[in-house]
Amino acid sequence: MNSPTLDPVRLLDMTDKKGLIVGVANEHSLAWAAARNCHAAGADLALTYLSDKARPFVEPLAQSISAPLLMPCDVAREGELETVFAKINETWGKLDFLVHAIAWAPAADLHGRLTDCSAEGFAQAMQVSCHSFIRMAKLAEPLMHQGGSLTTLTFIGAERVVDHYSLMGPVKAALETSVRYLAHELGPKGIRVNAISAGAIKTRAASGIEHFDELIRETETKSPLRRTVTADEVGRAALLLASDHTTAITGEILHVDAGFHVDGMVFH
Repeated sequence: MNSPTLDPVRLLDMTDKKGLIVGVANEHSLAWAAARNCHAAGADLALTYLSDKARPFVEPLAQSISAPLLMPCDVAREGELETVFAKINETWGKLDFLVHAIAWAPAADLHGRLTDCSAEGFAQAMQVSCHSFIRMAKLAEPLMHQGGSLTTLTFIGAERVVDHYSLMGPVKAALETSVRYLAHELGPKGIRVNAISAGAIKTRAASGIEHFDELIRETETKSPLRRTVTADEVGRAALLLASDHTTAITGEILHVDAGFHVDGMVFH
C-alpha cells in the first residue's frame, strides 16, 4: 500500500487563518517570535501594544508582516480588551487562534519574598498574568465558529521552586491549572487550550527577574541538551499549536526548554 504524498511546503499552511497575538513588546519578545512564524506560514495577524510608549517598538514589526490590525491593549484598563475583540469581529468575523504572552507583577512584590507579598500586588499579578487569559478565552469563544486554538506562555517556576521567581510561581501555576479547566470547558466546541513552558530566554519580561543570568547558566549546564533555547524555537512551537497539526492536543503544558524540566533542580 502506497503512503500518501505530503507536500512539505504545505505541511504548516496557515493561509486564511486569522490569529491574535497579545504581548509583543519588541523584536526580542516571544510573542513576536510566534507572530513571525505564524505570518511566515500564511496567517493574517492582529497585534496589540501595551501603551503609546510601546507603540513605536511594535508598529514597525506589525508593518513588516503587513498585519491588518494593530491595536492598543492594556488588560488592566477597562474596555480595551473588549475593543480588540470587537474590532476583530468587525474586520474578520472570526478568529482561528490566539497567543497570550503577557505577564506582570509590581516590582516590590516580584523582587521580594512570596511570604511578604502584598494582597494588592498578588491580585494585580493574577489579573494581568492569569485572569486575562480567561477573559480572552471568553471573548474568543463566539468567534471560533469552527473551533480554534488558545495558547499561553508559562515557565518551570510554576512546577518547581526557582529562586527569585517568587510571586510569579504561584501565578503561573494558576495559569497552568486554568489551561486545563478551559480545555475541559471549551473542548466540546473544538477549541483547544494549551501552554508553552518556555526555557530561560533573555527577553524584556525576563529582565525583571533578579539573578536571571544565573538561571541561564544553570540551563546551559544542566539541561539534557546542554543549552538554552531560542525565541524562534518557542515561536515555532506556538505555530504548531495554532495549526491543524495539533487538533488532538489540548490541556497540554508543552515544555520548550531543551529538556530542562526533567532535571528537577531547585536553584540557589
